[in-house]
Amino acid sequence: MTTSNAAGRVGTARATCGTAGGSALPMVVQRDLAVPMDDGLILRADVFRPPGAGPFPVIMSLGPYGKSLPFQSDWFASRWERLLAGHPEIADGSSCAQMNWETVDPERWIPLGYAVIRVDSRGAGRSPGMLDLLSRREIRDFYLAIEWAGGLPWSNGRVGLCGISYYAMNQWLVAALRPPHLAAILPWEGASDHYRDMSRHGGIFSNGFFERWYPRQVLPMQHGLGTAGARSPWVSDGLASGPQTLPEAQLWELRTDYLGGLRSHPLDDSWHAERTADLGQIQVPLLSAANWGGLGLHSRGNFEGFARAGSAAKWLEVHTGRHEELFYTAHGLDLQRRFFDRFLKGANNGWDSEPPVMISVRHADGTIRRRGADSWPLPGTQWTRWHLDAAAAALLTSAAPPRDAASAAFDGLGDGVTFTSAPLPAPLELTGPLVADLQVSADGDDADLFLTLRAFGPDGGELTFQGANDPRAPLSQGWLRLSHRAVDPARSLPWRPWHSHLQAEPVSPGQVYPAAVEMWPTCVVLPAGYRLTLTVAGRDFARPAGQDGFYGSGPFAHDDPADRPPSRRAVVTRVHTGGSAPSALLLPVIR
Repeated sequence: MTTSNAAGRVGTARATCGTAGGSALPMVVQRDLAVPMDDGLILRADVFRPPGAGPFPVIMSLGPYGKSLPFQSDWFASRWERLLAGHPEIADGSSCAQMNWETVDPERWIPLGYAVIRVDSRGAGRSPGMLDLLSRREIRDFYLAIEWAGGLPWSNGRVGLCGISYYAMNQWLVAALRPPHLAAILPWEGASDHYRDMSRHGGIFSNGFFERWYPRQVLPMQHGLGTAGARSPWVSDGLASGPQTLPEAQLWELRTDYLGGLRSHPLDDSWHAERTADLGQIQVPLLSAANWGGLGLHSRGNFEGFARAGSAAKWLEVHTGRHEELFYTAHGLDLQRRFFDRFLKGANNGWDSEPPVMISVRHADGTIRRRGADSWPLPGTQWTRWHLDAAAAALLTSAAPPRDAASAAFDGLGDGVTFTSAPLPAPLELTGPLVADLQVSADGDDADLFLTLRAFGPDGGELTFQGANDPRAPLSQGWLRLSHRAVDPARSLPWRPWHSHLQAEPVSPGQVYPAAVEMWPTCVVLPAGYRLTLTVAGRDFARPAGQDGFYGSGPFAHDDPADRPPSRRAVVTRVHTGGSAPSALLLPVIR
């Protein structure tokens, strides 16, 4: 379909669109174009654009997953088959032959008058250099690549960024540097805070994800694998990770130890700060697309990114379902197209009249209804405290706080303690972030708190939703290491405590401490008769054997033996309620 080689020759391709015939699509495809960096290194980019002189706006991505690997390749076979099985309509109007994982499909955008550029980040795929994820150097490279794209002869000078996960995370970072040719960003399910959103939940190392993702998704795409790496039908030598085949010792020297960095930086220091966006510096229009089910990885970053970005023109869209799938559907494509038409083409298409917040409201019967709002959290939210009462069979109640002091203890290796509400007397909508204001003591010198909010029907069955990665995700979760309990009052909000994570404060056995646990945003409408439960435990929540869904364990486990040694895992922790040490859950109630 294309003519391509390392020199970046131009080929005019005609892609057959659709699985049942369709029109032929003229497309200029250029592979491995040279993108010069300010230190003399050359990155490699693939360009897809309509024929002709232009000018065309650019939709761009840069990252370490290998621009030369088709989505349909064996490398992503399970993800591709799942996506196509769930959404066969994505093949209508596109051959899908140019799709690359978690980036836009060029065949969807070329007919709309856009160019698509995909760049291998430094040290990944076809781009040489030191592989250093989300580093200052990588984001500087992204800045220079944006300026290169905006200055191409056929470009209209407006570059928009679009992509999922990693291709969303680095959008926050580069947008804060304000490249002159950057005109809009669309981070789809992408964390914005390297420490709080993904690597150190409440100060607890989220090792499970990184121990799977980094060696499986990043290292196999390192530049220099050559014949030992993945094969690509799109490049003349067939080597997705560059023409050289280097020994492992040399590959090690050409990458930083990212996993080692995660383990050796338990506090929110300069290493994490380098990889965390200064959101207030962002000025370009943005559309932040979050997933209610993105617990443990991305969703917090999309909400915080929208709320704290300095952009005058910004929108928050919240959907539900599997990670990445909605990005490729008609709903996702329509959002992306109208947003970019407005800010990359200057079209007067009514986008400015869209509500700043567009959410999918989840109902207990599985119904999803779309709703618009003016701000986040939603206007008119009734912040309601539900009090914990350990004396009354661990009761969660919306009544006044209990007068009598009580406590509930749990072993860190066990299932924790669960506070359960009475049946709801009327329907209840919860939409927004939550905070568990706990009073906690521990028998050891520290304790880890794992919180899970769930809902149960009158029949005792749990209400769950398809999460971004979990087929049976509950409503919300939160974490906090007791020694990381300090909050920054200047950055905290009534509905979102800001833990500084700058030092670990001592914990004296038996002493009661306030612990404000941030719980990630949720959305659900519960009928009368349902119950809410809040579980406080000393380990990741895991479903009983034989139940589908993992939630908190598996790929998002917090079980690093150095970060959570046996002495910490086994500590007995106590939640205090009532009297002079009340504990409560702040809920975002929508009337």
